[in-house]
Formats: sequence, C-alpha cells, structure tokens
Amino acid sequence: MAISVAWRSTIAAVLAAGAVIGSSPSAQAGLFKQAPKPAATVNDDGLAAVQRALAEDRLTDAAKMLDQAFLAGATDPRLTLLAGQLNLARGRNEDALANYKRAEADPGSNAQALEGQGVALSLLGRSDEAFSMLQKAVAANPAAWRAWNALGGEYDARKQWSQADAAYERAISGSQGAAIVLNNRGFSRLLQRRLDEAVKDFVDALAKKPDLAAARTNLRIAMAMRGEYDKAVAGATADSEAGALNNAGFAAMLQGDYAAAEELFQRAMNAKGEFYGRASVNLQLAHELRLKASEAKPTPR
Repeated sequence: MAISVAWRSTIAAVLAAGAVIGSSPSAQAGLFKQAPKPAATVNDDGLAAVQRALAEDRLTDAAKMLDQAFLAGATDPRLTLLAGQLNLARGRNEDALANYKRAEADPGSNAQALEGQGVALSLLGRSDEAFSMLQKAVAANPAAWRAWNALGGEYDARKQWSQADAAYERAISGSQGAAIVLNNRGFSRLLQRRLDEAVKDFVDALAKKPDLAAARTNLRIAMAMRGEYDKAVAGATADSEAGALNNAGFAAMLQGDYAAAEELFQRAMNAKGEFYGRASVNLQLAHELRLKASEAKPTPR
C-alpha cells in the first residue's frame, strides 16, 4: 500500500529530528547552549562604600550591598574579605572563618585572610589554632593591627605579660590608637593589677569612642578596684545601676574588701527592684570569704 504524501512528510520530519538528537554532544551544545554571562565585577567605589558602612556600624547596609554583588555573580576575593568582616561584626564567627578560608587562596588577599582567620579562631575559643594563625598573619603583614590586637589577648590568656604589652603597642601604633585596642590593653593591665594605667587606657578609649560599652564597664571595675566605689557607680542610668553596683562589688571582692563588697551587692539587689540572682550569689560568696578571712587572722595574745 502506497504511503500518502502527508504521511511521508511526517516521517521525514521525525527522521530529521532523530538525526539532531542522535548527533554528537558537541553538535547539540553548539545548537542550544547560551553564551556564559561574564562574571560581574566590582569597582573600588563599591568596595569603599561597603567599607564605610562597616566602619560606621551600618551592618544592614553593608549586608545589602554585599548580597547584591554576590547575586550579580561577583567573585572578587576582596568582597569575601568584607563578608568575613561583616560576619565578625555580627558575631557569626564560624561563617567569618569560612569566608576568610575562601579568600586565602588569592595572593592579593592572603595576608588579610590569615588575619581574619586568626581573629575568628580567637573569638571561637580555639586558642592554640588562633595563636599559630595570628603569628602567621603578623609575619605576612607586620602592619596587621587587628592580628596584633588579638595576639595580645592570646598572650593575656597565657599570662605572658611582656609579650602582651608588645603586641598591644604594635596594634595601637598600627591603628592610630583605635578605641577597641586601648580598651583591650586596659583590660590586660587590669589583669596585671596595673590599675592607674588601666584607668588611663579606658578613659582614652572612651574619648575616642564614647559609646564603647566595654570600656565604660571596665573603667568602673578599675575604679572600684582602686577603692573608688562612689566613682565606679556614678552616672549609671536606672537601667544599668544594678549592674554597675554588682560589678563594683565584684571588684571590691577581688581586692579583699569583703565588707564593701557585701554592701555593694546588697545595693545592687535593691536597685534591681526584683530578684537579682547574680548579685545574690556574689553576696553569699563575699560573706563566706569575709568569715574565712576573719577566722584566718591570728588571735592576739
């Protein structure tokens, strides 16, 4: 039976389609593949805008700009470094560590990536790894003040005070006296009972950045450790008064002034206006320490 012209046309079309489907993969790709989009680039102005946002603590703005760049396909390792800095500022230290590890392979970003990894590891409490990484960072870039600052903290943890002093000095020099470095050196001096020097560092830090809460808290503790209890709690707001009194009491307790500590803890509990568990525990501890100190005193003959 003869095949109609219409059916012959249909069969020919199917055979033709089969010839394309059965052709080599490279031939198919040549027919159907779209040209790849070029990777998005970022200019220096865009990087500077993100850096400004981070410096001004405008973290939401920085995150938005970075998200837009990455969604557009940008692969500049400098953006990855900034993403790490953003994650550190947000307390997302594991994410920051991952960012810096990705940036490490690029020669132009390697030194900053080592610094970022060291800081992130230190914040994560992975002290031995942090110590090694921070030493690599300052060897790669002796001007890496954030690495020197973190290294100072690692030396503090090891009670290697002279090395800590030297590290903070490098950090202060490299950062033109950044408030956070002054605060950290002040805390190191507080640990060493170098109270006058600690107070000066905290005051200098607050002069640079008046809203640095850590420096204000540390200054109150240092004053209390010098026995200046009224100064230590002066100017505290209603919301922070209980905490300031509790911290002053703890400082008094560290100095062995147990009677003053008990009084300050009691005032902290009163200022709280409700149960203040931390001050209550501290009050009990100060009372027990005062009794032990009294029992340890030699009996006069």
